[in-house]
Amino acid sequence: MTISSVFREIIRSSLISLWFVFLTFPLMVIKVNPIERVVHWRWGNMLYVAVTSFVLSLFFREVVRRRKLRETRPEEENRAGIALSIRRIFDEPGKRNMLTGIVFCFSLVFPFVFSSYQTTIMTTALMYVVLGLGLNIVVGMAGLLDLGYVAFYAVGAYTYALLNHHFHLGFWTVLPIGGLVAALFGFLLGFPVLRLRGDYLAIVTLGFGEIIRLILENWGKFSQGPSGIANISRPGFFGIHLSLDSAIVYMYYLMIVFVLATIFIVSRLQNSRLGRAWIALREDETACQVMGIDKRKTKLTAFALGAFWAGIIGVVFASKTTFINPASFTFLESAIILSIVVLGGMGSIIGVIMGAFILILMPEYLRPLSQYRMFAFGLILVLMMVFRPQGLIANVRSAYHFEKTKRTFHA
Repeated sequence: MTISSVFREIIRSSLISLWFVFLTFPLMVIKVNPIERVVHWRWGNMLYVAVTSFVLSLFFREVVRRRKLRETRPEEENRAGIALSIRRIFDEPGKRNMLTGIVFCFSLVFPFVFSSYQTTIMTTALMYVVLGLGLNIVVGMAGLLDLGYVAFYAVGAYTYALLNHHFHLGFWTVLPIGGLVAALFGFLLGFPVLRLRGDYLAIVTLGFGEIIRLILENWGKFSQGPSGIANISRPGFFGIHLSLDSAIVYMYYLMIVFVLATIFIVSRLQNSRLGRAWIALREDETACQVMGIDKRKTKLTAFALGAFWAGIIGVVFASKTTFINPASFTFLESAIILSIVVLGGMGSIIGVIMGAFILILMPEYLRPLSQYRMFAFGLILVLMMVFRPQGLIANVRSAYHFEKTKRTFHA
């Protein structure tokens, strides 16, 4: 590098450092004591932010520069390098079986090794794995940007809560009903958005999610409004009464079964004719229609199947917490589930699983950072989107290579 280029990089990093100081100034520098009515100015924190952001900026710029200089692999292989390496592990029977066995054994003994609090957190993460895989059908495979996915989650939860409250129906009876009712709502949502794409589709689905939440919040006679519904029954186990700790462990193993079933079904769908139709719809809607694929049925099926999984987990959520209200189903939930799909890698099942564990478990394990944990969490996400925008595990397309063969003719 020349002296002028080094000087330019230092100036750019300095500007980035100033920008970070400006963004974090209210959080890192100003601390108000409302009891004593005193403002504490923590100038040392501002210096730490400035120096750290300056050093990190220089470091990442150097990494990017060296990446451009060295000879890289072909673009598609380089873009999905992690996905290819993980796929190679799963393609080898020995490594695949060993890795599966380790994960399975760890999952089985987890509740007995860790506390009930850790088991509850892991159960929540598993719930978001299923939600992420459900939204991955709509966004990752079909390419339909859905910002109101939490509406189907709420429909499933309130289906179980209302049927349990008024008709005393149990968890296992309502579980398929909640999924089917949510799938019906997804099917009905699909009709108005058949001709919409991109931002317009996102706005309509966002509005749908807010409409469902507002109905639940204001229709008090139906949903008991902001007060919510309490004393919802937990899942039964052959009529045996379970203590709180036993119910937590039972719910954990229940979610393990749901996750395995979801992975199996979604992977089969991804490799099916319907899954290929979703991928074709995502890549080019016009070409998809020209090739003879029924665009209407393909979109409606994606919305309905994605909503089905949200309804199933809504029933699980209501039974797990034994209390629900509209505040549990805000737009933030839809944003988190969408972030799981984008962070993990759109269309990638393994990526969505990793993204769910990272986004759900990381805020919990960053609690020792106290008031700075959300700042650290946001910084990690920003860096992830800057340096790996395709997600943790980019979906690898199947490639077919044809080799020319020499024909020999014998007289």
